[in-house]
Amino acid sequence: MKDFDIREITDGEQKKAIAREVLEALTEWFEVKESREGYIADSPDKPFFASMDGDTPAGFLYLKETGKDTVELAVMGVRKEYHRHGLGKALFEKARAAAQAAGYSFMQVKTVKMGMYEDYDRTNRFYQAVGFKELEVFPLLWDEANPCQIYVMALK
Repeated sequence: MKDFDIREITDGEQKKAIAREVLEALTEWFEVKESREGYIADSPDKPFFASMDGDTPAGFLYLKETGKDTVELAVMGVRKEYHRHGLGKALFEKARAAAQAAGYSFMQVKTVKMGMYEDYDRTNRFYQAVGFKELEVFPLLWDEANPCQIYVMALK
C-alpha cells in the first residue's frame, strides 16, 4: 500500500471544490446530478478527509452524525486511477480514527445492495473488507432499482 497523505480539510469552499472535482470524475457511481450537488452542498459543515496528488484531489470522504452515538460515512469518492492502491482504505482509517476520537460508538454506511450492479458490488466488497457488517436492506428507501444496503461497524 502506498503511503497516502490523508488530511482533514476544514475550509468549506475547499471541501466543496474537492467534492465536486472527485464526484464529477465518478459519474458512473454518482450519475444523478441532483445527488452530486446535494453531497457537495452538504460538505462544508461535515468532518471531511481528503488526499491530494499535487493539486489534484485523489479522493475524499465525509462523515455525518445520524444519532448521538452514530456517525455515517455519508459519501466517499476515489478517482478510478487510484482504485486498488489503498487510498480508499487509508481515507476510511483516518475517518474511523476521527469518529472514535469524537466518541461515537457506531459507524454506518449506505450503498446499493450486493448483486444489483457490478460497480456497486465492488463498493460492497470494499466496505466488508474494512470491517462493516450487513445490518439491513431497505428495498424502497431510494427506489426499486437501487435497494439500500445498510452496513454497520462498532467503533468501541
